[in-house]
Amino acid sequence: MQESVQSEQHDSASKEPSHAGTVICRFGRNLVIEDNKQQLIHCSFRQNLGHIACGDRVIYQQTSEQEGVVSAVMDRQTLLTRATFGGEEKPLAANITQMVIVLAPQPEPSEYLVDQYLIAARRVGVPAVITINKADLLDEAETEALQKRFAHYELIDCPLIFISAHQQQGLKPLTDLLQHQVSILVGQSGVGKSSLTNALIPDLDLQTQKLSDKRQVGQHTTSASTLYDLPTGGRLIDSPGVRSFRPGKIDLQTLENGFADLAEFLGHCRFRDCSHTTEPDCALLKACESGAIHPKRLENFLHMKKELEST
Repeated sequence: MQESVQSEQHDSASKEPSHAGTVICRFGRNLVIEDNKQQLIHCSFRQNLGHIACGDRVIYQQTSEQEGVVSAVMDRQTLLTRATFGGEEKPLAANITQMVIVLAPQPEPSEYLVDQYLIAARRVGVPAVITINKADLLDEAETEALQKRFAHYELIDCPLIFISAHQQQGLKPLTDLLQHQVSILVGQSGVGKSSLTNALIPDLDLQTQKLSDKRQVGQHTTSASTLYDLPTGGRLIDSPGVRSFRPGKIDLQTLENGFADLAEFLGHCRFRDCSHTTEPDCALLKACESGAIHPKRLENFLHMKKELEST
C-alpha cells in the first residue's frame, strides 16, 4: 500500500515545477530537505537515484505545501564514504569541506582510527582537524602526555585542539576553523560529539525540534548524519558514533596518498620489494630513525598495507 501511495506521489510530482534544496537528514526512504528560504520539506525520492547522503544538493518537486519528491541529485563536490563489513561503500556525507576528528581520554584514543580518517579525508580532498574533547577530565600531566602523543599530527598540517564541550572551554580555535566551512564531526561512540554539537550551536534544540517535526517518526536524530547551521557561519554535520572506521574501497596508491609524510621516502629503498621492516637501507626506516616519520605512522601504514594485500 505504501509503495502505491509513493508511486502516486511521484507521478503527481512530475507535473510540478522543480526546486533545489539541500538534504539535512536521511532516514530510510525519506529525506528532510531545506529549500532556498530555509524551510524544511519532507521528501521521498525515486528509487533509481541510489544512496542520497546528508549534504547532497538535490532537485525536488512539491506534492503538497510541506512534502515533495526528489527527482535528481546534483553533482557532488566531495563525498565521504566508509566501507561496510560486506565491502560495499556507504556514503556518509556529501559536499563537505572539512573533517573534524573527535577524540577523548575515554574511550581510549586510537592513532590507527585517526590515520584511517586521514586517508578518507585525503581521498575526498579536504583538510582534517583533531579535537580532543573532555579535556576537563585531564590533569596537567595527562594533558601533556596526550599532547605529546598526538603532536606529530600537527607536523602534517592537522591541527590539534584540546576542548571541553561540557565546560565550553577551549572552543574558540575550533569555531574559528569551522567558519565558512561544511564540516563533519567523526569519531568513536562516547567521545562527546553530540555534546560538542550542543556547545557549538546554541539553538540546537530549536533546529532539532524543527527537524523532528518533519521526520514524522520517533527515530532520534543522532542515529543518522544530520546537517546543522552554525551561528558563526558555516554548517556542521554530526555523524553517528562508530566502533571502527574503514575508508571506502582503496588501492595502494590511495593508501600511500593518505600518508603524505611517507611519500617522499617511498620508492627510495635499496630493494624494490622492501617490506620496510628489517631490510638494510630502507628509506622509511631511516626516516623513522631520524624523526622525519613518526614510528606509529609507519606501523599503521604497514598494517593497512598488509590488510590491503591480503584482500
